[in-house]
Amino acid sequence: MVACAKALCVPHGSGMLGKALEAVAFYDEEKIATKVDYLKKTLRWSDTEVGIALPKAPMVLKSSKDRLQCVSEFLISEVGLEPWYIAHRPAVLSYSLDGRLRPRYYVVKFLKENGLLHRDRDYYSAVAMTPKVFMEKFICPHKEAAPHLAEDYAAACRGEVPARFRFT
Repeated sequence: MVACAKALCVPHGSGMLGKALEAVAFYDEEKIATKVDYLKKTLRWSDTEVGIALPKAPMVLKSSKDRLQCVSEFLISEVGLEPWYIAHRPAVLSYSLDGRLRPRYYVVKFLKENGLLHRDRDYYSAVAMTPKVFMEKFICPHKEAAPHLAEDYAAACRGEVPARFRFT
């Protein structure tokens, strides 16, 4: 297991070594290679990008193919993120698509389209912050300009796709 974790370029003294060991615990080298090939194909990563991402988030190896496919399609096709961007921030792959990634994308997109987001915000910073901080930074400041934003965001977090974000 340690050899497999080291093959992922996770340094022995790294705090991620435990996560890497957990990620490879039930896989042999062939299964890990198959998973890495799937990551490369699905996320359009090069060997270099795999080498950047896996030491930071080895648990991505435990994600199902279906989940990785859905998340990668959303991040690359809908959000418009580049594969290198995801490789440098692989934790984004661990967030819930319907509970966090998609709802926060809707909010950021809504705010940008309506001129309410005054500086260009990094998508990863929006999804990485805690729910409380996200509300404080992205929802609460716009209560007057977008009074339905909080309820639309809450609906999206429940997995409902709001018909539209309302702006009045």
